Amino acid sequence: MKNVTIKDIAKMCGVGVSTVSRAINDNPGISAETKEHILDVIRENNYVPNNSARNLKRSETETIAVLVKGIGNSFFSPMITEFEKIIQEKKYTFVLQRVDENQDEIDVAMEIEKEKRLKGIVFLGGYFSHSKEKLGKITVPFVLSTIGMTDSMVHREFASVAVDDEKESFKIVDYLCSLGHKKIAIFAASPDDESIGKLRMRGYKKALIKNGIEYDENLVFELTSGNERYSIKSGYITAKKMLKSNVECTAIFAITDAIAIGACRAIWDENKKVPEDYSIAGFDGLEMTKYYIPSFTTIRQPVEKMARETLRMLFQMIDSKKRLNENVIFPGELIIGESTRGI
Repeated sequence: MKNVTIKDIAKMCGVGVSTVSRAINDNPGISAETKEHILDVIRENNYVPNNSARNLKRSETETIAVLVKGIGNSFFSPMITEFEKIIQEKKYTFVLQRVDENQDEIDVAMEIEKEKRLKGIVFLGGYFSHSKEKLGKITVPFVLSTIGMTDSMVHREFASVAVDDEKESFKIVDYLCSLGHKKIAIFAASPDDESIGKLRMRGYKKALIKNGIEYDENLVFELTSGNERYSIKSGYITAKKMLKSNVECTAIFAITDAIAIGACRAIWDENKKVPEDYSIAGFDGLEMTKYYIPSFTTIRQPVEKMARETLRMLFQMIDSKKRLNENVIFPGELIIGESTRGI
């Protein structure tokens, strides 16, 4: 991800670098209108001026940052919209920061905290297997949102909001088994995924055991790596790989709806049909899956409720100046669509 420089800001605003510098440092010799325009562009592009945060005006310190890891995941879009609406209603500035696959979100958070003088942080998505000591280095209130709760993770000691990914994945795979499917492929994250990928794989395995079905590694297809891991494109590529393998299966559990959408397209391109040739189940409950042909069987996460609860906890900590270790787990809802059938 390309870092925005002061020269980039100057070019966007149609002014010289010295004028941008004067706006940042609140120096005289610049009109209020020009200064406000420059500061707006800085905010929109998440530009962090070197050694200048202490000079930004007081109103700019009322900022909440949302750090997103896995921004290619369509599930995050409605949550981010809800975050932005609530944060602005609270008269705070909203900053959205993408965290790349190879970046450490805690390091990114500490850097933004230092430069922007944040009031709070929301961590959205990611693997998150950081130590308690490292999390403790963040000095402002924060909430871990939609980050899977694995047994090994110490972040249970910090404020968090999620669904029970393992339980909900078990629910939907168990449903596929109830339809008579015994050869169920899974489009899964890499084995080193310590978050939702690991938990949804656990649920898949437990459902197979409950239904007396032997786990078969040949039915596990690893998603593409990088920021687009949970995207439609990743689902398309993974389904193509599965179809070329000629593995025998009658159903697919895609660990996100976006992946399931991509898989449907790949199946269509191979002159196959859903659910006649392959039943497909997703996870997330994206709005579009109701209107897709066929409509999807999926687990719906209560997106708006989760977003509101995340910010309720964050602002409670900001107001009370006390840390919460509350872990809120929302139930998912099994939605039966047209993408699955009995055999």
